Amino acid sequence: MRYFFLVYAIIAVLVIGIMGFRGQHFSKPPIEVFPDMDRQDKLKAQAPSTFFADRQGGRLPVDGTQPLGFNEAGTKDLGGIPEYEFGGQGGYYYTGQIGDYFGTGMPEELELTEQSASELLKRGEERYGIYCAVCHGETGNGLGVTSRYGVPGIANLHVGPFKSDTYPDGRMFDVITNGKGMMGAYGANTPVRDRWAIIAYVRTLQAAKEAATQ
Repeated sequence: MRYFFLVYAIIAVLVIGIMGFRGQHFSKPPIEVFPDMDRQDKLKAQAPSTFFADRQGGRLPVDGTQPLGFNEAGTKDLGGIPEYEFGGQGGYYYTGQIGDYFGTGMPEELELTEQSASELLKRGEERYGIYCAVCHGETGNGLGVTSRYGVPGIANLHVGPFKSDTYPDGRMFDVITNGKGMMGAYGANTPVRDRWAIIAYVRTLQAAKEAATQ
């Protein structure tokens, strides 16, 4: 037993000798077992860089680069649909709310026609597959990839609380934009029109599910 305490004391002295006491200041660089990416090749804003010949870290955008979500209406299309801004304005189209309440139905700003409604659904299917299906599943049943790894609280969009008569479209828009519970916010990832496209596609999934069970 005495050898155990002896070894323990030696190890403690070595650890303190190498690491030092908590709060102790050193003049030499610390010993790093795991550097945790403390030093990496990167550009810092407004800082010089020896990587480039002109030694300027700040670089001009590539020719033709256009800020995502800040284009004038109609100047660029995404899947045949004009790309709109990410929000910041008021009204039902940008917030999902009408006064103090969540509204329902597609906003007038979408200017839906028979052709554009079809394009909106195609866009919604695409965006849903990118941002939503990983958790909510391809059919909206909540059995996406993340459910296999024990992620809790994934909504099954086919159960009663999420149907259109109990869960307004505006409320779904707000959740997509700002997140809720375990679900993060996607307002910074999806333009306003894409959020409505996702909602339209979710309603289509729900309608298809109901039709299949009748």
